[in-house]
Amino acid sequence: MRDRISAGVVCVLAALLAALLTGCTQSAAGGESDEGSSATASVAPSATRASGFGAVFLAVDECSSFGKASFTEVPCTSERAAARVVARHDGTPGGGPPCPATTDFVLHISEQSQISDEDGDGAVPQGYACMRNLQPPHPGDPGGGGGPRTIVGDCVYGSGSGQVRETACDGKGPKKPQYKVVKAVAERSRCPLSTALYVQLGGVQPVGCARPL
Repeated sequence: MRDRISAGVVCVLAALLAALLTGCTQSAAGGESDEGSSATASVAPSATRASGFGAVFLAVDECSSFGKASFTEVPCTSERAAARVVARHDGTPGGGPPCPATTDFVLHISEQSQISDEDGDGAVPQGYACMRNLQPPHPGDPGGGGGPRTIVGDCVYGSGSGQVRETACDGKGPKKPQYKVVKAVAERSRCPLSTALYVQLGGVQPVGCARPL
């Protein structure tokens, strides 16, 4: 009886070994490597996924390189690493959760149909990654003059037609600051009396109270 059981175990192990070897052969035939790319994204430039650094392209705490033409996922310990993902969502920024307040820039991940992707189904869904530079400058910081969100501490200038744009509070940006957002509130009536401009911020406190500089 014991001999029969042992023989059965050997057969099962042999079958598993054959399946593993077959899987390895198919993977090699597919030509996937750590340097390959399987997704594209854009900020203004495009982003490509380098497979092998994570199960999901640009998941939280993963890093990207920075270049004039493209962003590529790289290990955070790499000399090429320039920014870290602080939040990652599917869909579009307009229809999904806002990025954290001090996000420096957003990578828009285009929907792709690929042979190799993050979950093996042949498609990379549309999404966006909120990025934070590994080294200064941080345009998303209060007064930094950039970032996808306007927050308390930021400065703005009038750009015409009742619109304002963010600029660096230190005056080193292309435009001089005219107002500074000093408080975020739920409604205009809660702004300080010194408020000269109301800035749309979004979120649970969507009104920014700005004073003149």
